[in-house]
Amino acid sequence: MPAEDVVEQLRRIGMSGYEAKVYLAMLAAGLPLNGYELAKQSGVPRSTVYETVAKLVARGSAFEVNVPDSGTAYLPLPIESLLARVRREVDDALGALATSLPNVSAPRETHLTQQIRGRRSVLDRAKDVIESAVSDLLVSIWPPEVPAVVDDLRRAAARGVEVTTLVFGGGDSLRGVGTVFEHRFSAPDVVEERLGCRLFAFVADRSSVLTAGAVGEETWGMWCDDPAMALVVAEYIRHDMAIQSILGSTHGQALRGLWEGSEELQRLRATVGSPGLQVFGAKP
Repeated sequence: MPAEDVVEQLRRIGMSGYEAKVYLAMLAAGLPLNGYELAKQSGVPRSTVYETVAKLVARGSAFEVNVPDSGTAYLPLPIESLLARVRREVDDALGALATSLPNVSAPRETHLTQQIRGRRSVLDRAKDVIESAVSDLLVSIWPPEVPAVVDDLRRAAARGVEVTTLVFGGGDSLRGVGTVFEHRFSAPDVVEERLGCRLFAFVADRSSVLTAGAVGEETWGMWCDDPAMALVVAEYIRHDMAIQSILGSTHGQALRGLWEGSEELQRLRATVGSPGLQVFGAKP
């Protein structure tokens, strides 16, 4: 990982940019460094480096040592100790917030809706929905999106959430994660051709929902916590699962013939894509 990325990660756990650079310089040296050496190796100005390292010492992320003939020098808190300390602090803060925030939160009078662009942002929001599930989680997903969330789905199932997933082919990595339905009718490539995109969704406890679409890597979505919208999407997923179960059974032969031969059903399946999705590269 490039040094600038490591600096950014350290900033995310509470260090300033200068503090991150000084800490990395201490780690890279492997021996005590005085202020002059820290400034030279970290790139932090000499006028600032002593103040910066003093903040690290005060926080416990570095400590002073006396070096013969060199005076005061500095060593970093070992990596394992730093990470363990950060985890403890984050866990303590989250525990305190979990207790205190509900006491100051007013009853919600409106529901939130969020438009999301970008694959990472959409899948991060999907993880939020998965993590929020307490009792049940309904998922409709395509193979390209599975690797990003499969571990989150496993953790949800492990904590007792009833996870039910509809996957448009290639669902081997989801085996053992709750109940999995594979979408075969129509075939996934036919569905994607008709929709003009990969349409996927996550519904937690029928109270929050993420619906999203993707064309290649281009991904967009909408999250909301309106129970009515969550129920609509949940019923859409459940209905699709029921169709797959019925048509995939031994008694579904006649129904498959109806599915493929009925003019009325063909007309319902004839609508292709959406004009509004052209901006994302989807088929109109």
